[in-house]
Amino acid sequence: MCCSWPLFLNFRASPIDTTTMANCSSSMGEICMRGDLFCTPRSTSLLFFSASFAPKIIVSQSMRHSRRDPSLKIKKASKREHHLWMKRDSAGSGQKALNLVHTVEKLTNEKDVIYSTLDKWCAFETEFPVIAVAKALEILRRRRKWLRIIQVTKWLLSKGQVLTMGTFDTLLLAFDMDGRVDEAESVWKIILQTYTRSVSKKLFSRMIALYDHHHHPDKILEVFADMEELGVTPDDDTVSRIGRAFEILGQNDKRDLLFKRYKCKWRYLHFKGEHVRVRSTETYN
Repeated sequence: MCCSWPLFLNFRASPIDTTTMANCSSSMGEICMRGDLFCTPRSTSLLFFSASFAPKIIVSQSMRHSRRDPSLKIKKASKREHHLWMKRDSAGSGQKALNLVHTVEKLTNEKDVIYSTLDKWCAFETEFPVIAVAKALEILRRRRKWLRIIQVTKWLLSKGQVLTMGTFDTLLLAFDMDGRVDEAESVWKIILQTYTRSVSKKLFSRMIALYDHHHHPDKILEVFADMEELGVTPDDDTVSRIGRAFEILGQNDKRDLLFKRYKCKWRYLHFKGEHVRVRSTETYN
C-alpha cells in the first residue's frame, strides 16, 4: 500500500480518446471477468477506472450482435399443430358409437333403409368416423347382434372404409354365427386375393373354425393347404381341428404327421389357482 500511494499521486489527468478507452476497457474487463489480474504500475489506474464499465460494454455488444443475427433469437415452438385432413379425432367417439348402435337396432332388415340411414349418420362429418364405427362394431359383437354386424360391415365395404383384419374377423364370426357359409366363402376368397401375404393367423383360424362348426372337413384341409403354402403356423386349437378333419376323412397317417410337426407336447391347465403343465393326449408318439 505504501509503494502504490506515490504512484497514485503522480497520476496526471489527460484527455482520453473514447475509442481507445472502449477497446482497452473491454479487454481489461474481459481479463477481470476471467480473473487474470496482470497489472503493471502504469495500468493500475486504467484498471481501476475501466473495471466498472467493461461488463456493460460486453453485454451491449452481444445485444447488438443478437439484433443483427436473427438465428440467435429464441423461437418458441407451438404447443399444438393442426392437420385438418389427417387427424383422427377420438373426442366423442363413444357417444357416436352408441348413437349408431341405437339407430341400427331400430331399423328394419331392408338394405336400402339401412344404407340410407348410415349415409345420413356420417353425412356431416369432416372425415369418416373410423373410431366410432369400430367401437360400434365391438358393442354389437358383445350384444351378439350378428345380423346388424353383417349389415354395417357390408356398408363399410361398399364405402371402402375400415378394411382391416379386425373388421374381416368380426364379419367372418358374424357369418359363422348366422350360418352364412357361402357368403363367408366369397369374402374369404376376396381376402386371399387382395391380402395374400398379409393375411393373419387369426383369420385362418377363424375360417377353419367356421368350417369345423358347419362340418366341412374338406374345406378345412383347403384352408390348411393355403396356410402351409404361405408359411403360416397354426396354433394348437387349429391343429386339433385339422387333425379331426384328417380323422373324419380317414387320413390317420397325415393326422399323425400333422401332430408331430405342429402339435405342442405340453399344455397348461389352471388348477387350484396355479398353471399346471400336463402332457397333451393328441401328440404323436
